[in-house]
Amino acid sequence: MLDIQLNSFVRRIEQAHALKEIMKSSGAQLSRVGRSRNWRLKGCQSQFEYIVACAQQQNEASWLWVIETLTKQIPKPELAELVNIVRQNPTMTQQQLITQTQCTLVEARKVFDIAEWE
Repeated sequence: MLDIQLNSFVRRIEQAHALKEIMKSSGAQLSRVGRSRNWRLKGCQSQFEYIVACAQQQNEASWLWVIETLTKQIPKPELAELVNIVRQNPTMTQQQLITQTQCTLVEARKVFDIAEWE
């Protein structure tokens, strides 16, 4: 389970209510830290990915820092996981893999080399 603190959450974004609803609909737990203006978001990787995807669709400029914060906290897949993704989708290109998993070009090349040799 991932745990992220969002400092001054409500004051930094516009339409905070809409973003809170997206977070709650994902199943993640959003709670206020004591009586401060800070908030804490707890959830798993898939919930964070859902929040990021929904928030990006809204095109709200003030939500970008939340999207970036969540994206940084989502762990990158390991090399074996990337190889499995390529094996499940053999028509996938390196650029598609990079876009989908946020891996680097060097990692993508290694994955395709490993998948090709096995």
